[in-house]
Amino acid sequence: MVRLIKRYGGGSRKLYDTEESRYVGLDEIAAWVQAGQQLRVMDSATSEDVTAQTLAQVIYESHKAGTAKLSADFLHAAIRKGGRALSERVGRLQHDVEQLVETSVAKFPPARRARSELAALRESLAALQRSVADLESVGGRSRKPNGGRRKSGRPRG
Repeated sequence: MVRLIKRYGGGSRKLYDTEESRYVGLDEIAAWVQAGQQLRVMDSATSEDVTAQTLAQVIYESHKAGTAKLSADFLHAAIRKGGRALSERVGRLQHDVEQLVETSVAKFPPARRARSELAALRESLAALQRSVADLESVGGRSRKPNGGRRKSGRPRG
């Protein structure tokens, strides 16, 4: 769920969290984003979406405090390419990670064996599930409603 933050104008640019009904600081916004929370920041007077500006301010303040981890190269690319910079970097990173995993798996015979054994186990499990389903459907049709017992409750003998 997206957390709605309202930004109030004036010199203070206060940020109001509508979920907790209280004012918050940029440090709290940074912590929420780092924890995976999606945010939307709206200007209270104009209803303009100011999420990007607010997140840029979070980055600026963290750089001022010395806690930011963005390189100058990345920031240059972000300014040059705009929004595409991050998506291109993430795409390249994802591709590199996938290649690294594939290369690592290929280098280790036990990992290759484990992967093929896992595939064989999955196939066997699927066959077993089909067999059980077949047995249940056959068994369900041949059973008598009272479980094969006489009306007296004693089993047939």
